[in-house]
Amino acid sequence: MANTTYATGANETVKLWAKKLLHEALSQTYASRFMGSGSDSMIQIQEDTQKGSGDRIRTTLRMLLSGDGIGGDGTLEGNEEALTTHTDDILVDQLRHAVRSGGKMSDQRIAFSVREEARQGLTDWWSDRIDEWMFNQLGGVVFNWGGSTIRTGNNAVIAPSATRHFNANARNIEAIGSGALLTETSVGSASASNKFYLEHIDQLITEAKTAQPLIRPIRYGGDEYYCLFLHPRQVQDLRREATAGTITWYDTQKARVQGGEMENGIFTGALGVYNGVVLHESNRVPYGASASATVAKVRRAIFAGAQAATMAFGQEFSTGQMLWTEELFDYGNQLGVSSAMIGGLKKNVYNSLDYGTLVLSTSWTGA
Repeated sequence: MANTTYATGANETVKLWAKKLLHEALSQTYASRFMGSGSDSMIQIQEDTQKGSGDRIRTTLRMLLSGDGIGGDGTLEGNEEALTTHTDDILVDQLRHAVRSGGKMSDQRIAFSVREEARQGLTDWWSDRIDEWMFNQLGGVVFNWGGSTIRTGNNAVIAPSATRHFNANARNIEAIGSGALLTETSVGSASASNKFYLEHIDQLITEAKTAQPLIRPIRYGGDEYYCLFLHPRQVQDLRREATAGTITWYDTQKARVQGGEMENGIFTGALGVYNGVVLHESNRVPYGASASATVAKVRRAIFAGAQAATMAFGQEFSTGQMLWTEELFDYGNQLGVSSAMIGGLKKNVYNSLDYGTLVLSTSWTGA
């Protein structure tokens, strides 16, 4: 049996493992397919090499001009329109995690590469954490974090804007706090009636296109798309819906087949495309929430357009790698590996309004 020996890696080796960890962690995230540096990305990536832990990166939204302009030889000087801008800040902070081997005797009992297992374990951990950031931010569930932002993108969660949070009321949707269903608790109390229907998507599209400011679609190949994230329970109800005279689950599948293969990441793993909305399924779609607890049998479907959120990085990340550190413990008997990143993810909110998201709270049938 070969002996197990440990030694901390040379600088070149450490850099290689750090770069591999970053690449694999991001490629495995569910969220990565919706990320990009352009303004048509659902999650826009901002990089700033001058930012360190605890710093903020400010993003600015310029509102559309609304003035009439001046015709003919009318005097323009003194009649200029002021530019209106709104800002939002995203906090970037350091997040770290580490693993440690069991010791030389325990490690040599199996074919075990400590560095390889550490890389795989930390890759899975980072992938899960970034996905968690995305859904907690976009879903706007503000309770149960104990004041910590570690699971919410290093930024505090902001509840959905009142005019952009809707409850299902049978086949209709209504703004939360108005109409017959005032709270998510009331949605859950009539679960059979307030499940997710495909008609809800049409209503969300209308709300997105008539909102002020509107929810800007994601442009790809000359067409415009939104993304809709559903919990498996909501998807189950869509699959069951086959009532005569109503839009059925089959229509989304038919649209997907007719559309052919799409290269943009927003189509990767999609359930289907309906009326320009790309449907996705994830068990991370959050529960509804009361002041201090989850609401039984309610999930928040997330409808998102372009620039719904921003992910930002600082310092070391801009070099294309995470921080990878190796340390020996117990007189060289144990090898520890840590990884670290300075970054953050936040839902975009300008002038107290969610910029790129709508939330629809529905219940589900069955257990």
